[in-house]
Amino acid sequence: MNSEMGTTHMLHLILLFSVLSSVHVVTHGDSSTDSYWLLRIKSLLSDPVGVLENWSPKAKFCTWNGLTCSDDQTHVVGLNLSGSGLSGLIPAEFSHLTSLQTLDLSMNSLAGSVPHELGQLQNLRELLLYSNLLSGNVPPELGLLKKLQVLRIGDNSLTGQVPRDIGGLTELRVLGLAYCQLNGTIPAEIGNLKQLKSLDLQKNSLGGLIPREISGCEELQNFAASNNMLEGEVPASMGNLKSLQILNLANNSLSGSIPMDLGRLFNLKYLNLLGNRLNGEVPVELNQLSQLEKLDLSRNNLSGSINLFATQLTNLQVLVLSDNFLTGNIPSNLCNGNSNLWQLFVARNKLSGKFPLDLLNCSSLQELDLSDNEFEGELPSELDKLENLTDLLLNNNSFSGNLPPEIGNMSHLETLFMFHNMITGEIPVEIGKLQRLTVLYLYDNQMSGSIPVELTNCSSLTEIDFFGNQFSGSIPQTIGKLKNLVFLQLRQNDLSGPIPPSLGYCTKLQKLVLADNKLSGSIPLTFRFLSELFLITLYNNSFSGPLPETLSLLKNLRIINFSHNRFTGSISPLSCSSNLTVLDLTNNTFSGPIPSSLSLSKHLTRLRLAHNFLTETIPPEFGNLTELNFLDLSFNNLTGEVTPDLSNCKKLGHLLLNDNQISGTIPSWLGTLQELGELDLSSNSFHGKAPPEIGNCSRLLKLALHGNNLFGEIPSEIGSLTSLNVLTLHKNNFSGLIPSTIQQCEKLYELRLSENLLTGSIPSELGKLTELQVILDLSKNFLSGEIPFSLGNLMKLERLNLSFNRLHGSVPLSLGTLTSLLMLNLSNNHLQGQIPSTFSRFPLSSFLSNGGLCGPPLAPCLGPEKKPLSNTAAAGVIVAIVFASTLICLGLLYVMLRIWCNWKKVSVLSSDAGHEQRREEEKWVYGEAMGRDFEYWKVNSSQVKQQISTACIFQLKVDTETVDHSF
Repeated sequence: MNSEMGTTHMLHLILLFSVLSSVHVVTHGDSSTDSYWLLRIKSLLSDPVGVLENWSPKAKFCTWNGLTCSDDQTHVVGLNLSGSGLSGLIPAEFSHLTSLQTLDLSMNSLAGSVPHELGQLQNLRELLLYSNLLSGNVPPELGLLKKLQVLRIGDNSLTGQVPRDIGGLTELRVLGLAYCQLNGTIPAEIGNLKQLKSLDLQKNSLGGLIPREISGCEELQNFAASNNMLEGEVPASMGNLKSLQILNLANNSLSGSIPMDLGRLFNLKYLNLLGNRLNGEVPVELNQLSQLEKLDLSRNNLSGSINLFATQLTNLQVLVLSDNFLTGNIPSNLCNGNSNLWQLFVARNKLSGKFPLDLLNCSSLQELDLSDNEFEGELPSELDKLENLTDLLLNNNSFSGNLPPEIGNMSHLETLFMFHNMITGEIPVEIGKLQRLTVLYLYDNQMSGSIPVELTNCSSLTEIDFFGNQFSGSIPQTIGKLKNLVFLQLRQNDLSGPIPPSLGYCTKLQKLVLADNKLSGSIPLTFRFLSELFLITLYNNSFSGPLPETLSLLKNLRIINFSHNRFTGSISPLSCSSNLTVLDLTNNTFSGPIPSSLSLSKHLTRLRLAHNFLTETIPPEFGNLTELNFLDLSFNNLTGEVTPDLSNCKKLGHLLLNDNQISGTIPSWLGTLQELGELDLSSNSFHGKAPPEIGNCSRLLKLALHGNNLFGEIPSEIGSLTSLNVLTLHKNNFSGLIPSTIQQCEKLYELRLSENLLTGSIPSELGKLTELQVILDLSKNFLSGEIPFSLGNLMKLERLNLSFNRLHGSVPLSLGTLTSLLMLNLSNNHLQGQIPSTFSRFPLSSFLSNGGLCGPPLAPCLGPEKKPLSNTAAAGVIVAIVFASTLICLGLLYVMLRIWCNWKKVSVLSSDAGHEQRREEEKWVYGEAMGRDFEYWKVNSSQVKQQISTACIFQLKVDTETVDHSF
């Protein structure tokens, strides 16, 4: 009994051990089995999607996701986990799957380097790792995979060179290394890949030459190496690649001519050489490529005529030759009745002649771009033969004549670019039949007549641009039918009448440009429906009346320019969009305070409200406009002091507050505005001293403080403004000396210090301001001393005014060398002596009230006085008279005649100036007593325009039209 029980117990133990042993094998596996390594691989990968969930010992491993097993179900021969959302590093453990023939881990988020251990998979035929996050080099160990046929590891962040070892993969059919960061050159060993059919190296940083050895890839069908830095010539040996169907070498630095040997690639369907430096003519041998479907040679330096003929290129569908230097016309036999051509782009060349009538045989054409050439003449009325055309681009040529009405028969037309030609006449009413037309650009022509009502039948229109023509009449009342309209540009025409209310029903409208016309009336109330509108420019019209309050509903408005109209009332309706970047209401009759709600537009860069009747103070909330670059509130009725909150606007480049009633002192915080280029506080009621901190504005080009009540000395710190072009401090109460530091402002173009209380002498250092051109005006001060000889260095100066001072001494001869001088005023001083002879061209008034000056145009200077004769000399004269009375009488007669002639000349000179000349002189001499100040911004002299320096503020001053009038 006990023996039986013992035997039974032993059997139970053996059975339990057997079960436990089998469980151990399933759980942990044998390291010699593929399942063991697969479970190890699973443990090393992140699997958020759960693709590897059924990789479990509980199931047969050949049923696991992504696996393909051998016929005997013992080994994995294929592993496809493409697009499974896996992340982490690629485990080196893959190298233990020695029977693996296909490994596809593409389109995941795997990172790290490509394991060099993969080179141990001697049976591998396909390795697909593309579209991951892999980095590092391409491991040369991959060259050990002698059976490999497909290697695609592109679209990663791989770096380094293409390893030469790849040349050992003699069974390789596909090599994909595109969209990486590989550098170096294409290894010549590529030529060893006799079985290679596809070589994709595009979008890397490969340089150097294309190896001639590539001709060894006899089976190559696809070679793509675009968007690299390849240089040198296209090797002629590529003509040996008889199987080649796709050749893409676009966007490199290839040079030289296109080898005629490419004409031997009889199977070629796609040839793309765009964006290189190729020169010479288009080889006529390319006509032998009878299978060619797409040819792009654009953006090169090709010249000569187009030698391509559809009679041979019967399969050609796309021909792109844009951006070259091709000449002549388009070949007459480019198309024939059986042409398959549907895209022809030859823009930006030097093609000439009339519209190529033979193109009308290209009945299959869908897109035709002849823009930016030198075509001329009238458009053919048979244009409608291109019945399948969707895009017609003829812009930037010299086409003339009328737009043919037959264009209305081109029922598939979607885009019509005719801008920048010499088209005349009216828009044909037949254009209203183009129901598919979406974009119509006719700008910069000479078209006239009214905008036809029929145009509003083109219900698909999204963009209309008629800028710069001579269209007249009114905007069609039915414009509201264009429900899809996004952009409407009618600027610079002769349109009149009001804006049609129906325009408010174009609810998709984003840009509305009606500037530079003769439009009138008020803004329609229907504009409240234009909720997507972000740009509206109405400047230079005759719009009037108050702004509709409903404009406050347009919350997307960004750019508004209503300048130079007759709008009245408050500007508040335009201050409710927090998206404003530009607001220009210059030259209207708006009144009331400036709304503080404008400060809600945090991205406002340009605010121009000049020449209105705005009142009260500058809102302190403007300190929140930290992006503000241009603030122009000039010519209003603003009062109070400049709010210190503006000191927060650190990007201010232009601050124009002139011609208001602003009071207080000039704030010292202006010195913290480092971007300030133009500061005009003139013609206000500022008092106190000019703050020396202004010298910190090192980028200042214009400083205008004239017409205030400033006193004290001119700060010497102004000398720190070394970029300054314009300095106007006249009509104040400045006293003391002219600071010699002004000499450091070497780019000064205009300097006005007149009508102050300045004393002392004129600093000789002013002679160093050799860029002075518009004016140097120091008049109406208390300056004394002599005129510095150094002022003769100001060779560009056109106006010099030193009148109404206490200057003495002579006029330096050096001033006579100022050949550019147009106006001169030295009157009302204490100058004496002879004036330079070259000054005779100036009027008498230039020198009045200087008692001691002489020389033309003044009275001539007298010689030295003669001393009385001595008694001895007199006796001698008497003796001489006795013995030669006749000779003496003749001499006396000669002297009397000469004195009479001199007296006559003086008399004529004093009465020679006519009434008109005197009037002009009075304007110059007496300044404001006879007329307005000479304004810097209104300089009209042709010499001024010709001699403007490159640093002049004229070139740097931004006007509203520079930004806003581009629409």
